[in-house]
Amino acid sequence: MRKVTVGCLGGLPTEVGPVFAKTRAAKRVVTVDGCPFECAKKVVEKAGLKVSKSIVLSRDIGMVKKPLHEDIASGTVKPLMEYLSDDEIKRAKELILRALDEQEDSANPCVNLVTWN
Repeated sequence: MRKVTVGCLGGLPTEVGPVFAKTRAAKRVVTVDGCPFECAKKVVEKAGLKVSKSIVLSRDIGMVKKPLHEDIASGTVKPLMEYLSDDEIKRAKELILRALDEQEDSANPCVNLVTWN
C-alpha cells in the first residue's frame, strides 16, 4: 500500500514549518521537473534534504515545453490542458507511479512526497 502526498515546493526555501517537517519526515522524496534545469530537485537539495528520485519530463518522456511565455506576451493564452497532449499526461503519470513503486516494501509502506516545478 502506497501513501503519497504532494508537497509545497515553495515552502522549503521560505522555511514554512509544516512543509519542511512533512518533507523531512518523508521516507522518499520524488521531484518532478519539466526541463533539465531541475529547479524542483535543486530547491529540495538546497533545503538540505535528499531527493530519492528525480524525474525530468523533457528528458525522461520527451515532453516538449511549450512556449507559454510567447502566448502570454501576445495575449493568446489557452487553457493549460491545451498545452499538454493526452499521451504526455499518460506517460508522465506512468513514470511518476513507477518511481513511487521503486523499492516499495509491502511490509513497511513508505510515505512519499512528490514535488514539482
